[in-house]
Amino acid sequence: MAAPLAVAPAATKEKPSLVGLSREGIGEQLAGIGIDRKHIRMRTAQIWNWIYARGVTDFSDMLNVSKDMRTTLSDAFTLKRPEIVTEQVSEDGTRKWLLRFPARGAGRPVEIETVYIPEVGRGTLCVSSQVGCTLTCSFCHTGTQKMVRNLTAEEIVGQVLLARDRLGDFPDKSTPVGAAVPSEGRLVSNVVMMGMGEPLYNFENVKDALLIASDGEGLSLSKRRITLSTSGVVPMIPRAGAEIGSMLAISLHAVRDDLRDMLVPLNKKHPIAELLEACRNYPGLSNARRITFEYVMLKDVNDSPADARELVRLLRGIPAKINLIPFNPWPGTNYQCSDWETIETFADIVNRAGYASPIRTPRGRDILAACGQLKSESERMRVRERMALTSMFPDTAD
Repeated sequence: MAAPLAVAPAATKEKPSLVGLSREGIGEQLAGIGIDRKHIRMRTAQIWNWIYARGVTDFSDMLNVSKDMRTTLSDAFTLKRPEIVTEQVSEDGTRKWLLRFPARGAGRPVEIETVYIPEVGRGTLCVSSQVGCTLTCSFCHTGTQKMVRNLTAEEIVGQVLLARDRLGDFPDKSTPVGAAVPSEGRLVSNVVMMGMGEPLYNFENVKDALLIASDGEGLSLSKRRITLSTSGVVPMIPRAGAEIGSMLAISLHAVRDDLRDMLVPLNKKHPIAELLEACRNYPGLSNARRITFEYVMLKDVNDSPADARELVRLLRGIPAKINLIPFNPWPGTNYQCSDWETIETFADIVNRAGYASPIRTPRGRDILAACGQLKSESERMRVRERMALTSMFPDTAD
């Protein structure tokens, strides 16, 4: 007799998460499982408070919800956090998490990195918006990873929730012994959309996530403590100001179109003049809500005194501050960081023109957690394998 055919087990359907949904979205989900509509507003408020103010990850902990209702919610939904693959702590206290999410159309589970930077008086969380990136900025490690997919609002908010969990920044949670955190106040006090990906190419999910982050009954971060960084997706900048209302940062990095075309290829589509015009018209722009212009210092590329003077000229009339970023090296890069004396000379020129431009000491370099160094570990392994293969068999190089 022929052996019976093996039947593959049915794939387990992923329960929907209530994390990252608007109040209206939660209400629709509750209606979908038969919750009486006259109770939905109250239930939504309860769930919202438990998720974002209390940081619960289990419906059974929602103590002002009836036991039967908790069971119903648990059967239908999840509040789970991203899966932590690794957690690294730098010698300077910076923390980096490698996080894994379900495939959701990508063919296999995906990974991103999230970084926490503790400083005196504040703790900044650098959040990713995409798996990989389409922009291929030549100085950026993330730009060498092909775009895989956008992160959902759940996955973006989940990075903030996970960081607050791990740092003890929710009621009834404890801070790890020896962790570098601010001495008082919120441990995650600032969020910057400066991780992997271009936030404005994932606008709706980023918008939904940041509105939760800034919701007074949600994660309750001031919009002045949330910064969205873009490489210059000009058509979306007005919408970001009007619909999100966060602070804006521009990855500028060059003062001439020919150079910026090479460093930030998006410039070929939206050149410097067009980008700066969008900045001048950014909703809510004022001396109290200045735009930050990020400028990575690349040795003998964009770091001359003439570049500094042209930067001052370009930004004239825009309420702005300049963030000078010493280049953070990564495996395979062809760039070098500007000499410290060169950086100081550049900073003096822009400071004398009235632009606050502190030179930030790189943080987390020893764990590849600094600006421009983020990348999924699986992609890093592929790069290492290619580099090893190329060194052994030079003819295999591209």
